[in-house]
Amino acid sequence: MPSGPDARVKITEQYARTVARDAFLWAWPLVNVMNRRAINAKVPQPVISGGAPAAPLNRLSMITEYIAPDERLVACPNQDVVYGGGPLALDLSPVVIQVPDFDNRFWVYQIVDSRTDSFASLGKMYASRPGFYLFVGPGWQGEIPKGIAKVFRSTTTTGYVIPRVFMDDTAEDRAAIQPVINQINMYPLGEFDGSMKTVDWKNIPQVAGEGGDKETPWVPPATFFDTLPSALADAPPLAGEESRYAQVLALLRAAKSDAALRKAMDEEVAKADAELIAPLFEFRNWGVQLPFNWSTTSNNAAFGTDYFTRTAVAKSNIFVNAPNETKYFYQDLDAGGARLNGSKRYVVTFPKDQTPPVNGFWSLTLYNAHHFFAPNVIKRYSVGTKNTDLKLAADGSLTIYVQSDTSTDPVQRTNWLPAPKGDFSLYLRAYWPKTPIIDGSWAPPPVQKTG
Repeated sequence: MPSGPDARVKITEQYARTVARDAFLWAWPLVNVMNRRAINAKVPQPVISGGAPAAPLNRLSMITEYIAPDERLVACPNQDVVYGGGPLALDLSPVVIQVPDFDNRFWVYQIVDSRTDSFASLGKMYASRPGFYLFVGPGWQGEIPKGIAKVFRSTTTTGYVIPRVFMDDTAEDRAAIQPVINQINMYPLGEFDGSMKTVDWKNIPQVAGEGGDKETPWVPPATFFDTLPSALADAPPLAGEESRYAQVLALLRAAKSDAALRKAMDEEVAKADAELIAPLFEFRNWGVQLPFNWSTTSNNAAFGTDYFTRTAVAKSNIFVNAPNETKYFYQDLDAGGARLNGSKRYVVTFPKDQTPPVNGFWSLTLYNAHHFFAPNVIKRYSVGTKNTDLKLAADGSLTIYVQSDTSTDPVQRTNWLPAPKGDFSLYLRAYWPKTPIIDGSWAPPPVQKTG
């Protein structure tokens, strides 16, 4: 049997549009990550860009506080952890990452390939020990230096690393965490000498971000087919994907010598961006459906050929942990099915002993219509384990008050999650979830509209 389409065969415009539209859906995350790599290749040194970590290829940067409310590099950030971030380019070099002694503090390193699938397990839930770990590309056959605790092999050469380290919302913990995060570091294998390299991350340069209300547009339709060849070359086809790749590559070859065909393809993906991809930004349009209009996913960071979920997650909140590391619950609607909006008041009540069952910690975050933090007078964007002053009711329940206006009631003000005036979403994270979350026997309570 031939390996793919016959390149000598003339194709129709409508066929080209059909293949282009399909490719835009399933390859959207691949192009997203590849474009992030291209931008990071221009970063000269680790920096904080618009409040978020940014670094050159095969290095990372760390923030030393909660992420800034105005960052726009990645939608749905949280203020539960101290973040790091850095791009992998394993075709250039294997990469060493350092794991300091976190003691009892929760931590997890997210390490994903260009499909946003995890290829390494490092974190408290894995009982990972302090030391040095090595990331290598699919074809690397070099010598492993003495002192490397474990080697993790990626199926692609491009990827991303995002350390997350829990921090209480107290001045004491902000000070206590600094010596630990200063030992989080990543660098090419050639720089490894067996010593724990430290960086005072508070002293790295701060540069302005692009600003605006929305996430940086990582997948412009007009340049999608310019990036796609390198994205596909970086991510060899999974089992069963060979014919899909061959079909797209044959189309790209045909478009090289046919400007009208390329124009039709560009037009089609521009339409697909609005008709297929844009609706995936809204949590209510996808996911495993749960009671009270909550939704979740069960295959984060292990999407494989689940193209729809992988692209939906990448569009709405890319770079999510595996479910055993963090379970995510999404909400755009109240218990009655109406869109959450700051013109209304809501309560989320966890019955006694029914806050999210976790070995790590949990949080409930509020995002505006663009999936970023909504400015508010108390500068609070989430509540949860980090808030040691949350007040329980007499029956042991915990009620979070979600509304745009303040309250004179001291309990309501203490348990207040401020909302913007317009539409918003709620997002519950359960870090290192226990069995009831993993098996689905626990789900979040309803978001009830009040008077």
